[in-house]
Amino acid sequence: MINLTASIWVGALEQGLLYGVMVLGVYITFRVLDFPDLTVDGSFTLGGAVAARLIYSGYSPWLATFMGLAAGLIAGLCTGLLHTKVRIAPLLAGILMMIALYSINLRVMGGKSMLSLLRIDTVFTDITLLGIPKQLVVITLGLAFIIVICYLMFVFLQTEVGLALRATGDNEQMIRSLGVNTHYSKVVGLSLGNGLVGLSGALVAQYQSFSDAGMGIGMIVVGLASVIMGEVVIGNKTLRRTLIAVVIGSIIYRIVITFVMRIGLPATDLKLFTAVLVILAMAMPIVKEKLPAGKASER
Repeated sequence: MINLTASIWVGALEQGLLYGVMVLGVYITFRVLDFPDLTVDGSFTLGGAVAARLIYSGYSPWLATFMGLAAGLIAGLCTGLLHTKVRIAPLLAGILMMIALYSINLRVMGGKSMLSLLRIDTVFTDITLLGIPKQLVVITLGLAFIIVICYLMFVFLQTEVGLALRATGDNEQMIRSLGVNTHYSKVVGLSLGNGLVGLSGALVAQYQSFSDAGMGIGMIVVGLASVIMGEVVIGNKTLRRTLIAVVIGSIIYRIVITFVMRIGLPATDLKLFTAVLVILAMAMPIVKEKLPAGKASER
């Protein structure tokens, strides 16, 4: 019983790390770029579909994983071009790409709604050849991806292009008046964000041993919930702290979901619970602001 309980919580940690890559992508689009990008629901599935199809066809799991990243980059690029070149509103551009990707994902998977990877080698089975204990393989690989991505994001967001991207999200009009090409910043940000989402989809597909046409539904809400929860718990005063908070938020979200499932919440209510969780997390800063004011007024 103890081993079963421990494995459940270890599973929550594993999922938190793998989905954490997706949450970092959502952070780039929603927080850094301030772009409500709904492409995420489609690009997550696209990354999983591309990786699963290539692995199923006999290609290297590592090549398949990074092709999932590349597919996500292309999806984000298309959304960015729809917005900057065709001048479609951000929300609508994301919705259009999300709808288009549903059909594209089915085509990638050969017209099937699910593509199984059972008894097929993945990046996780490759890692076991290095002598890492089987029960630590997912955590080790997930943590490695998280550390590398967080480091690269930390360095990139302090470069000239990264600072322009952050400034575009903070005040687009001001940074444009200084001669910065905000269209370029948006395309770069959306490409990078969705690339990470696609990479996460590729890892999750291999983790669960199948790719499903509906595996990306609600990912944008999950990502947003994780970002907000991490910022509420850890804070976002510095870039380094924010990146850590985003990953911790992903782990906290998976632990909370595991807990509510353990106490008997029906799986059909998970989306409702996630929506309520996002609302509560977004309300926390307002509650924190009002509490000291309320105490001060009482005095």
